[in-house]
Amino acid sequence: MFRQIIPAAVALGLVTNPAKSADLPTFAASPEAPPLVSSWSPWLVRVRALGVLPDAGARLAAAGAPIAGAGVRITESAIPELDISYFFTRNIAAELILGVTRHGIQGAGTLAGTRIGSTWILPPTLTLQYHFDGFGPLKPYIGAGVNYSIFFGERERSGFTGFRLSNSFAPALQAGFDYMLDEHWGVNVDVKKLFLDTKVKLNAGVIRGRVDIDPWIVGAGITYKF
Repeated sequence: MFRQIIPAAVALGLVTNPAKSADLPTFAASPEAPPLVSSWSPWLVRVRALGVLPDAGARLAAAGAPIAGAGVRITESAIPELDISYFFTRNIAAELILGVTRHGIQGAGTLAGTRIGSTWILPPTLTLQYHFDGFGPLKPYIGAGVNYSIFFGERERSGFTGFRLSNSFAPALQAGFDYMLDEHWGVNVDVKKLFLDTKVKLNAGVIRGRVDIDPWIVGAGITYKF
């Protein structure tokens, strides 16, 4: 009989005291670690060596009469250059290039052999770029924008006087790529075309006209992404 009473009592105790189960220790699930988010900076800088290759032409007149067959030749220039880019998104960026070039200007056509003068040019150029995805470490881009060329330090030659070139705006087109070696460092190749012309005066304005410079700007250098 005792064998029947003991199991019944145990069962009754479990039914009448369910709160006892609350005394058992419980363990909260460990919080899930937040996902790792890679840092991203909108700033990028490049240091490049540039070749500035003018594609020159001219329309000149003396005392109001066109000088038939007159043209100009503008010397090429190689310079160091700094550019700064800011990414509005991972694909859209603005780039500003900074550098100073010096060029000699000589006559061509019927003015061949005539040294006209030389000038310095400060040509800041701002472009809006689209950077393409899906090429791994290769980051190609295209861009378009505006250049403002400031001419200074003009010096005349061959007996000319009063040599002056006017500052001028010009549209700019661009294509290039960065090849990233790691998260921050890469190499860059870049080509720009400026459609730049300027007004020219010589001999107190007796000789005047327009000079097309229209340079190709070809560069290669180092990229640093912050």
